[in-house]
Amino acid sequence: QVQLVESGGGLVQAGGSLRLSCAASGRTSSIYYVSWFRQAPGKEREFVATLSWSGARALYAESDQGRFTISKDNVKNTINLQMNSLNPDDTAVYYCAAETDWNYIESMRLQHFYDYWGQGTQVTVSS
Repeated sequence: QVQLVESGGGLVQAGGSLRLSCAASGRTSSIYYVSWFRQAPGKEREFVATLSWSGARALYAESDQGRFTISKDNVKNTINLQMNSLNPDDTAVYYCAAETDWNYIESMRLQHFYDYWGQGTQVTVSS
């Protein structure tokens, strides 16, 4: 079992930054990828970014590339999402998810591959 707990959400003005963290615990040795997804009101949950547990490989949604950076803190076992130049369209509940079977990194865009999900953290960007 893997437990995931997100933190770092909040209210920020357009153009601002936030740093989200996903703390992983339990059988973390079984994790291959940890990813961030988000779900805006009235919309489907969508892929944001993924990082291999080794930290070696990352993949971003095209809309986020250049503004968001995913990284891993090996001491704290957290996967962080640094979000810059935020705009109101980034308003959503952000979830982290862990995959414990090997897959090609491109497959990590798809939600059905994930075994574990966090409870989510709200990000609100005001205009």
